[in-house]
Amino acid sequence: MKDCIFCKIVKKEIPSNIVYENDKVMAFLDANPTNPGHTLVVPKKHFPSLLETDDNAVKELFVAVKRVANAVKEAVGAQGINIGVNNDRAAGQIIFHTHVHVIPRFTGDGLQMWPQGKYQKGQAENIKKEITKHLK
Repeated sequence: MKDCIFCKIVKKEIPSNIVYENDKVMAFLDANPTNPGHTLVVPKKHFPSLLETDDNAVKELFVAVKRVANAVKEAVGAQGINIGVNNDRAAGQIIFHTHVHVIPRFTGDGLQMWPQGKYQKGQAENIKKEITKHLK
C-alpha cells in the first residue's frame, strides 16, 4: 500500500526502532507507547486487518508475537503482558495494516481493562447459535 505507514516502516522508508525481523514479520517499538517496551508486530505483507490476513501469515505473526512478548517482558521487567489486536475503526484500529500490540504491564500501572457485563436471559444461547451458524 502506497500510503500505509507500516508498509513504509517495513520497507525502511521511515525510521523505527526495530526489535525483531525475519522474512515475513517485523516488530518495532510503538512510537506512542502505553508503557515503555510497547511493541507492534506486523506481517511484512499488507493486510487491512487480522480478519483479512491469510492463515499462513497469521501463524507466522503469532509465532513472532510470542517470541517478542517473552523478550519484552524480560527486557523491561514487566509483571505481565497484554497482547491485543484492534480490528476495524469501531474497535479502535487507526492504522489499517494488521498489527499486534505487545504491551508490558506493571503492577499499579493504572491501565484498566474494558468493563464486563452480563447476558440477558436467553441472549447467550441465541448468540451462540448465530456464531456457530457462521462458522460452518
